[in-house]
Amino acid sequence: MEKKSLEEINESVKVPSVYEASFFQKFLAYSGPGALVAVGYMDPGNWLTSLSGGSEYRYELLSVLLMSIIVAMFMQILSIKLGVVARQDLAQAISAKIPKIGRYTLWIINELAMVATDMTGVIGTAVALKLLFGLPLLYGVLLTILDVLIVLLFLRFGIRRIEFIVLLAILTVGVIFGIEVFRAHPNTASIMNGLLPTNDLWQNHKKLVISLGIMGATIMPHNIYLHSSLAQSRRYDHNDPAQVDEALRFAKWDSNVHLIAAFFINALLLILGGTLFFHANSQLTNFEDVFNGLNNSHIVGTLASPIMSGLFAFALLITGLISSITSTLSGQIVMEGYLNIRLPLWQRRLLTRFVTLIPILFIGFAVGFNEQDFENMIVYAQIALSIALPFTLFPMIFLTSNKKLMGKHVNSKLTLIVGIVLTTIITLLNLRLISSIV
Repeated sequence: MEKKSLEEINESVKVPSVYEASFFQKFLAYSGPGALVAVGYMDPGNWLTSLSGGSEYRYELLSVLLMSIIVAMFMQILSIKLGVVARQDLAQAISAKIPKIGRYTLWIINELAMVATDMTGVIGTAVALKLLFGLPLLYGVLLTILDVLIVLLFLRFGIRRIEFIVLLAILTVGVIFGIEVFRAHPNTASIMNGLLPTNDLWQNHKKLVISLGIMGATIMPHNIYLHSSLAQSRRYDHNDPAQVDEALRFAKWDSNVHLIAAFFINALLLILGGTLFFHANSQLTNFEDVFNGLNNSHIVGTLASPIMSGLFAFALLITGLISSITSTLSGQIVMEGYLNIRLPLWQRRLLTRFVTLIPILFIGFAVGFNEQDFENMIVYAQIALSIALPFTLFPMIFLTSNKKLMGKHVNSKLTLIVGIVLTTIITLLNLRLISSIV
């Protein structure tokens, strides 16, 4: 019997039959996996690129954010299709098609990507603890080992309650930045103009590099793997074509609604940077710059207050902790799918965290535990994610274009072409980003 993806979560949430309940009731029943995936679109890597993009170019890069999230919607829907229709996560589906050496190679590539994802959460959490409580970065990094307890606590609640907790965290972060942007009184007309791309976006080298950073921080491999598994968490009659169609329909609704929420939060960050720091001659290179700027009347004028800066750091702490859940689940999916090795989630969490701490502590002891060097690691983590991305997207596109695997839900020729073109563009842009970083 074929193993289920994330067996403790698989088919653990009962949903209404296609023949009962209202649209809203069905949407609530299927809603949740999209929230867990959306957290990956709001990690510290996204925060840095959005804030720095706003501080340098005001609202011009909102169009890049919008394009990135539209592409993300397309890719996540393909991931959902694989999970709902084929009843396999991406790692399982790829493993069934390639030889042993290929499975090990892809596991190594994706394992490095999972560690890179975890690294952004560790650094974000450690920096937030420093900003809020003055805790030295070294102690903050070591303290993140304990977040395995948080993950275990959440997982004991069951996937449905985890989804609710994550959704509550997203709403909290959104409200915090909504309040901060509202107090900043941004120019609405300029925001609307920023949603429209301009030719200068591709001609200005520095602006292009930041744009590539925003795109590179938006679409990440672990979200693709995660969604293909979480899409299988709902329990319904898989032999009823009408029920499968409905599961696919509401899973898409769930994904798109939460990705729109992720777009708004990232847009709020960019607008915050563009409104408060664009004319302040203040270069945002790390989170402490933002934290201090929000509390400095010489930079943001009468809007400066300890409450503004405290709320910013608190939101950073929330996203750092919540990302631990998704990185744990994603790592388990990759390990189970490619190596057929199943570990208890607390062991998987500790393994990932210890591997993540090695480069962080090495660099910290080598150059000193200062925030700028730490946050530079977030930028370099994007390299690992960029390398892994084509090895994730291309197989997914071809698998969901396999008639034997997908049946009537197989990708149309147009979807196949669009997927290949988008993935090729993303790959080239990421290569450009890597060369710029190097």
